Parts: sequence; C-alpha cells; structure tokens
Amino acid sequence: MNKDLILRERLAIQRTIMANQSTFLAFLRTAMYFAVAGISIDQLLKLPGGHVIEHLFLAISAAVLVVGMVNYVVQNKKIKASEKHIGDYQLDYEKQA
Repeated sequence: MNKDLILRERLAIQRTIMANQSTFLAFLRTAMYFAVAGISIDQLLKLPGGHVIEHLFLAISAAVLVVGMVNYVVQNKKIKASEKHIGDYQLDYEKQA
C-alpha cells in the first residue's frame, strides 16, 4: 500500500476540517455583525419604528447563526464519514487473488 497516498489524503482531510471551521467562524462573524447593527441602529439613530428594524436585524442574525451551525454539523458528518475510507483501498484484481 502506498503510504504517501494515505498521508496526502489525511492532510487533505485536515485541510477540509479547517476550512469547515473557518466557514463556521465566518457565519458566526456575520451573525454578530447583524446583531451589532440592529442594536446600533436603534440606539444611535432613534428612528421612528427603530425597534422593528432592531428586531429584523436580530432575526436575521439568529437565522444566519442557525444556518451556519447546521452547515457545520452536516459538513462535519460528511467529513467523518469519508475518513473511514482512507487506507482501506483494494483494487478489484487484488480482491480476486
């Protein structure tokens, strides 16, 4: 069995895990920006109906956070499922022998 191939695939899995974590952090950062924007608009501008805008931004923030968490969990399950195939290769002609 080619150990270089196994190492390369394990490193690819690690890069994929880190990319998934980075994507989740981007969702988290975006959700926090929407939350801060909602609170700031109501506090700084004192608009009539500012509470509606604040609640709208907080709802968007919550939605972005939930989508990010669901995306992270789904991708993490796919990554874990693909890990068990590494190093478990047999060619068709090796199975027959």
